Amino acid sequence: MTSEATESLADVQRLCSLAGLPRATYYRHLNRRSRETVDCELRDQIQRICLKHPFYGYRRVTATIRRKGMVVNAKKVLRLMREDNLLAQRKAPFLKPPAERPKDIVVVPNLVRGLVPSAPDQIWVADITYVHLATTFAYLAVILDAFSRKAELAGPSTTRSMRHWRLQHWTVRSRLASRSAAA
Repeated sequence: MTSEATESLADVQRLCSLAGLPRATYYRHLNRRSRETVDCELRDQIQRICLKHPFYGYRRVTATIRRKGMVVNAKKVLRLMREDNLLAQRKAPFLKPPAERPKDIVVVPNLVRGLVPSAPDQIWVADITYVHLATTFAYLAVILDAFSRKAELAGPSTTRSMRHWRLQHWTVRSRLASRSAAA
């Protein structure tokens, strides 16, 4: 088929009628070839990104490809990565060698692991995190009773650093003391 035949719709119609094929078959065949080339280009982009960033999963790879201006579905990237065995590698956690660790740090073993509380006030679990607000962030401390799974104490604070938590620490201790005295 010549380039002149592909430029004109009348030429495509005439050639398809001579071959005994509908025009849709001709255009489907053209799209199939272009789809294969697009897949080949996409595979190339995925492989380049995965070689440069071996810890990227399919979501990050998809975002990187989209930033480059290609329109691509995350499911397609996942399928192509699985076919090419380009799974993300997990980063190993950073641990200092024993010789470089400070000697004055004491590692306390978890004595509660495996214990199942049978009544309230046997095991308390605490966590602290910060919540980002519009202009600042607030610390949030939560203490849970492991038996009832209820938040017994929660203390929000908008202080700038952890040094200002002494007052709240005192408040938590006083609440725990009053709770144990009431029981």
